[in-house]
Amino acid sequence: MQTWNDVIRLANHGSPAPARRVEKTDAEWKAQLTPEQYHVTRQHGTERAFTGEYCEAHEAGLYACVCCGTPLYDSRTKFESGTGWPSFTQPVQDNALRYKKDTSYGMTRIEVLCNTCDAHQGHAFPDGPPPTGLRLCINSASIKLVSATQPTQ
Repeated sequence: MQTWNDVIRLANHGSPAPARRVEKTDAEWKAQLTPEQYHVTRQHGTERAFTGEYCEAHEAGLYACVCCGTPLYDSRTKFESGTGWPSFTQPVQDNALRYKKDTSYGMTRIEVLCNTCDAHQGHAFPDGPPPTGLRLCINSASIKLVSATQPTQ
């Protein structure tokens, strides 16, 4: 179980290696993704609060990276944060996500990326529910819901 202190340590010293890597050219990503998905995942954008497909979703299953299909979050760790974005308390595996210090917009935050393809997911915060206190604030445009038994890409 990851905590905020684990996220800070991983952001400063690196995350465990992913099981596989997916690398594509910018043109390949643009051809595969919608304009909003491309903006969020490849250009580190953010969708507007309360507009994402999964903000209010409660279906059971795994949420996978929209770019590479790697499972990243389990619906059992999703919670209502009131922030306008889907929020999770844990990744599905310790090596599913990569954390990176983000100093854009005059703030210091921890960016959450898919560890397989480097797709921007959102940001991590220390104000989630117990027992971890972790809130992974994720853009709906960066994920897709897949059933627990459905294979990903």
